[in-house]
Amino acid sequence: MQHFDFSVLGEWQNIRLLLQSLWYTVIYTLGGFVLSLIIGTFISFGQMSKFKPWKYVSLVYLSWFRGTPLLVQLFLLYYGLPIVFGIDTVPWVSGVVALGMYSGAYASQVIRGAVQSIDKGQMEAGRSLGFSYAQTMRKIVIPQATIRMLAPMTNEFISLTKNSSLLSTITVVELFRQANLLIADTYKTIEFLLAIAILYYLVNNLIGFIGLVLERRLGTGDDMR
Repeated sequence: MQHFDFSVLGEWQNIRLLLQSLWYTVIYTLGGFVLSLIIGTFISFGQMSKFKPWKYVSLVYLSWFRGTPLLVQLFLLYYGLPIVFGIDTVPWVSGVVALGMYSGAYASQVIRGAVQSIDKGQMEAGRSLGFSYAQTMRKIVIPQATIRMLAPMTNEFISLTKNSSLLSTITVVELFRQANLLIADTYKTIEFLLAIAILYYLVNNLIGFIGLVLERRLGTGDDMR
C-alpha cells in the first residue's frame, strides 16, 4: 500500500508556486471570458440579423466551435498558425484566444436566448417613445436581458475555468501544468492532484457564489417569473 506524504503541501516553495499558477489560471480564464462575451455578442446578433452574410458567418462559426473539441481548436491555433501562415504564436496568448473563441460560441446562445426572451412589447414600447431600434436595444432590451444572462453566464465562466487546464498541453504554466511539474520533481502525484482539485473547487464555488449574490441583488428570480 502506498504511503502518502502531504508534508510537501506545507513547504512554502510549493505553496507559492501553486498559488502563483492559480493566479495565472484566473487571469487566463478572465481574459478568455471577456473575449467570449465580445465574440458571443457579435455571433448572437448575427444569428438574429436579417443581413444574410452576417447570419451565415455566425451560423458557420457556431457550428464549427460547438462541433469540435477545445483541445483540437487549441492545437490548430497554436501549432497551425506557424505552419500554415508562418506566424509565431505565444502559448498563453494562443490559450486565451482559444478559450475565448470556444466559449464565445456557447456565450452567443446565452445572449441570444436572453434577448429573445424579452417580451416584444418592450421593443414596441421603446419605438413608440421615439427611440430608434439601436436605442431601444441599448436602453430597454439589453439591460433586462443582461439580468437573465447571469446564471447561465456564471456556469459558462465556471466551465471555462475548468477548461483552462487544457492550456497545459501547449506549455502554458497554469495550475494543472504547475502541479505536473511539481509531481515530476517530487513524485507525489495524489498529493498535488488533490491540492489543485481543492483549489479549482474553491475558485469555482467562489464564482458561483458571486453569481448567486448578483442574481439576488438584481432580483432575477422576480424577473424570470
